[in-house]
Amino acid sequence: MSFGDPKKKLYIYFNVHLVSDSTGETLNAVMRAACAQFENVMPLEHNYYLVRSPKQLDRVLKEIDGAPGVVWFTISDESMRTKLENHCRSHGHPILPVLDASVSMLSRHLGLRASERTAAQHSLNEDYFERMEAINYTLAHDDGAGPDGLKNADVVLVGISRTSKTPTCVYLANRGVKAANVPLVPGVPPSQQLLALDGIHPLVVGLKISPERLVQIRQQRLLSLNEASHTSYADDDAVKAEATEANRLFARQKWKTLDVSRKSVEETAASILNMLRMGD
Repeated sequence: MSFGDPKKKLYIYFNVHLVSDSTGETLNAVMRAACAQFENVMPLEHNYYLVRSPKQLDRVLKEIDGAPGVVWFTISDESMRTKLENHCRSHGHPILPVLDASVSMLSRHLGLRASERTAAQHSLNEDYFERMEAINYTLAHDDGAGPDGLKNADVVLVGISRTSKTPTCVYLANRGVKAANVPLVPGVPPSQQLLALDGIHPLVVGLKISPERLVQIRQQRLLSLNEASHTSYADDDAVKAEATEANRLFARQKWKTLDVSRKSVEETAASILNMLRMGD
């Protein structure tokens, strides 16, 4: 564990070893969610995916010993996971099987023994293909593209620039939701295909945001692009007018709305999933 430049913001750096007999998606999600709970923490990732043979595991163990840190794993084979756990414990490496608690709880609840199939969570079942279909749909209907296909969406997000429409749609698509998004551009009327939607099937959600928060976001965006800040894009009055016009459109169309001023993409997506489940 080490610290960054003391003259700058202090960061805690540490090694994280992610060992999986599958694609590592679960491990990455858990690692990022856990690290997000700590300020100024910078994990140094060491990824070992599709580890399915003793020879592969031996190489992983050498890597872990060479850069000690925490070890998270998802391995189904009992002999390999035992070898990994025993080695790490004998060498003092903290280790955690991230799915064990959840699987054990389900096993007790269902009265069934869990399968030891490698990568069972990624089997090519109907859910997998539905998710792929949702991702393909979302990519084809990003930022107002394919307006004739909006009627085939599960949800359509509408909002002005920098309201996190695209990342929210991608997150939803990874949950199997066909999500399209349409930007509201000053001086450009919304498409007839959008206005023709009843807002229920598909669900249309207007993303609202406070002008003050939007100005901050847009100013940061301009800085990242090395653009001049004296533009209507981040001008207080222009942003207020843009947000007000968007809110009026949402009210006229009687669309559901969601305030994203202080919401993360994950929180926004969770709220939309709840709307879909409740049939709102």
